[in-house]
Amino acid sequence: MQNAAFGSVFSAMDSCKKCFILSLAFLVIFFQNLGTKVFGFDGNKQIETMAEEVFDHSPHFSTRIYDKEHVEDDDWQMVETKGNQFVVNGQPFYVNGFNTYWLMVFAADQSTRGKVSELFQQASSVGLTVCRTWAFNDGQWRALQKSPSVYDEEVFKALDFVVTEAKKYNIKLILSLVNNWDAYGGKAQYVKWGKAAGLNLTSDDEFFSHPTLRSYYKAHVKAVLNRVNTFTNITFKDDPTIFAWELMNEPRCTSDPSGDTLQSWIAEMAVHVKSLDAKHLVEIGLEGFYGPSAPARAQFNPNSYATQVGTDFIRNHQALGIDFASVHIYADTWISQTITNAHLQFTTSWMEAHIEDAEKYLGMPVIFAEFGVSAKDPGYNSSFRDTFISTVYKTILNSTKKGGGGAGSLLWQLFPDGTDYMDDGYAIVLAKSPSTSNLISLHSTRLAIFNSMCSWNCRWGCKKKNALETILYHDDL
Repeated sequence: MQNAAFGSVFSAMDSCKKCFILSLAFLVIFFQNLGTKVFGFDGNKQIETMAEEVFDHSPHFSTRIYDKEHVEDDDWQMVETKGNQFVVNGQPFYVNGFNTYWLMVFAADQSTRGKVSELFQQASSVGLTVCRTWAFNDGQWRALQKSPSVYDEEVFKALDFVVTEAKKYNIKLILSLVNNWDAYGGKAQYVKWGKAAGLNLTSDDEFFSHPTLRSYYKAHVKAVLNRVNTFTNITFKDDPTIFAWELMNEPRCTSDPSGDTLQSWIAEMAVHVKSLDAKHLVEIGLEGFYGPSAPARAQFNPNSYATQVGTDFIRNHQALGIDFASVHIYADTWISQTITNAHLQFTTSWMEAHIEDAEKYLGMPVIFAEFGVSAKDPGYNSSFRDTFISTVYKTILNSTKKGGGGAGSLLWQLFPDGTDYMDDGYAIVLAKSPSTSNLISLHSTRLAIFNSMCSWNCRWGCKKKNALETILYHDDL
């Protein structure tokens, strides 16, 4: 685990090296903007060059800190929340992560199972610590749930493998339990099952309201949470490898723009999950659109339609049992497909608004659980993608350095080499994208510094202390 790795690193360093590295960490993290003058260094470029040299050549801060190491069970603990931050073993846990939704399906086939291991190895090599993936496939090819409460044991074993393999590479998982969209079955498949059982259903949104369909979903949740991993003999609900349960990928209920239907479903299902598993965190899976309960925040929505999809970011996250907020970022889908700088401006304002809400109204962390840009977009180039990713990372760091609620981000999406046929346009193959890989790795290093050095007596945002002194006199942290 990175926290433990950094702890042993710093205990082995002499005090001079500690002060140097801590000073450097301060420079790297706190001075982001070009033009900042610090002790003769002009701007971000020189600081980052210095940082990269140290990270490349120092025995203490090389990329080897991300190598796969065995994590003792005592150190592999559940993620918890404290205020608006995540904690593991009492230490802050800011997240740099990724999405790869198809891991279970790939693991179900011996010819593609190796790609799961390959992906986790590559993700670990750049310091990524959390993966979001599907714990559902309803009524489709290689379905996990073939019909209500009827499961394919081989596919369940594939999910077992994904969870087991993630731990080998010190990666925690956010497992989503159903899809709003038709891919992998989704709420539409539940409605089909209901119709087959003789129910009079007229809309896919009745997934949220019909008691029988709610019972189908609850049974699926119970089956997944109570699953005993055939590789480890650990029940999923007891496994610290699982970061959190996600109620649904991108829930929308357009038939009820008031948001009442979806709110009722969230409230019932969050309590249901907690009744089965009080140990793990729970999140909704929302895209982040503002609804009727916060009309003043609607200005931050990407378009007017976003207020009509039945979601309500602040209200939804106030439901009992919800532990942290989720937001997605798709300027190329929501604003315009053609790449423009307006995408970057929207991304910053969208993120800052939700971080503020998480801190001011919700008192919980927020993860930007999907963000990406498609190579299919008109005007796309890899340089813009790097700029977009840097914009997200910079906004996270601006919150992190103040101990704020911007608790992490998950790229959409990471692929191993040789899986191009699954690419939806958003895939990042690290081996083919060295500049993007370097961005990800540097961000991981920055967050790892915070996670390892910052304790709950830390006052990153304290105006009464000189920040540099606080870093140098690290025993005061």
